[in-house]
Amino acid sequence: MIHEIQLPHLGENIETGKVVKILVKPGQKISDSENTVELETDKASIEIPAEKSGTVKKIFIKEGDTVKIGQVILSVDDDRKTTDEPEPDQIAETSDPDVEIKSVKSEKVKIDQIDAKSKEPDTSTFVKNNKLVPAAPSIRRFAREIGIDINRVAGTGPAGRISIDDVKTHAKSLNSSPRGLKTESGSLPDFKKWGDIEVQAMNNVRLKTTEHLTYAWSSIPHVTQFDSADITDLESQRKQFAKIATDAGGKLTITAILLKVVSSALRKFPQFNTSIDLCNNSIILKKYCNIGIAVDTDRGLLVPVIRNTDQKNIIQLSVELGEIAKKAGNRKLKLEDMQGGNFTISNLGGIGGSNFTPIINWPEVAILGISKAEIKAVYINEKFSPRLTVPLSLSYDHRVIDGADGARFLTWIKNALENPFLIPLEG
Repeated sequence: MIHEIQLPHLGENIETGKVVKILVKPGQKISDSENTVELETDKASIEIPAEKSGTVKKIFIKEGDTVKIGQVILSVDDDRKTTDEPEPDQIAETSDPDVEIKSVKSEKVKIDQIDAKSKEPDTSTFVKNNKLVPAAPSIRRFAREIGIDINRVAGTGPAGRISIDDVKTHAKSLNSSPRGLKTESGSLPDFKKWGDIEVQAMNNVRLKTTEHLTYAWSSIPHVTQFDSADITDLESQRKQFAKIATDAGGKLTITAILLKVVSSALRKFPQFNTSIDLCNNSIILKKYCNIGIAVDTDRGLLVPVIRNTDQKNIIQLSVELGEIAKKAGNRKLKLEDMQGGNFTISNLGGIGGSNFTPIINWPEVAILGISKAEIKAVYINEKFSPRLTVPLSLSYDHRVIDGADGARFLTWIKNALENPFLIPLEG
């Protein structure tokens, strides 16, 4: 019996993937758990299992193709024959168009009855073209706060009712579609009039970055505060204990140390470990501590997450940080490796720059940016001394974090870095 293997659901907001490698070939015997195709999505690389054991009959895709959820990627013969399937002419004899029409009408009546019972009252007075937009007041408020015209949102609920997901989908489509990428004055000019050009298609990671960061920047009221920390003593201790991390299989870096520092800061300032639920007018406080690390790859920016950082010492964090960075570089990150983050650290110190304003990684409410450390003359004890200082940039969501809280949080980070004995190396 022939089975068609379709591209399964890959995760939230993932609709397509690019075929990186086909792992099987026609005529090959495979098991139901054997991986058949390696895909690159806008979040991670994923291997798709066969789901059926048997012999590969036909492959419907090729490397480089972009495939959609539900698309048939290959067929498998399980080498079993079935006798209970109707023959084609039997199907033709029992196919009655009148019966089909009656069935559709019956389903329509059922849907209408469900809609009549489930439709919640909408007290909003916002009307366009003498027609009330079918959305609850909380949904309208959310749309207004992120700059979306509710009248332009397509509802997927009964009778076209608009949900919170419909508003989010509409916002993302504006940001990711060609119309969302146009300039304010309309379409881009014809650059070929002034010289040679080359057009490069965005890869999946770049498309997702464009969509996600545009949404975050347009929907979150950002505030960025700056400071610098004297890490002269910290750098001395980092070099002193580097061998311990190396022997454990990791590398003792400023990012590994910051993972521990930020974990402690999130416990002291719990408003930085939250998400805003506009639909329910609430703030979600998280009791766990998972920190994302922005990683520069040949495909673009990825943010894998290190979990339970508050329960690990710096040596353990340095090992795990090295492992996840390697996975990102080798395209081995899985979806779960990039989900569930509470806070993000973006360290550009290895590249350069004095300061930058990092964009919050929604639905988080804060992100810490680290720039390149440099030697500066610092006035201490009535004289100038050469000190190694590192610039810090903290961006936060002003809806849930006030300026005073932002200053306290960043000052706490600064003091922790300047007093290394406060940072437990082994626990």
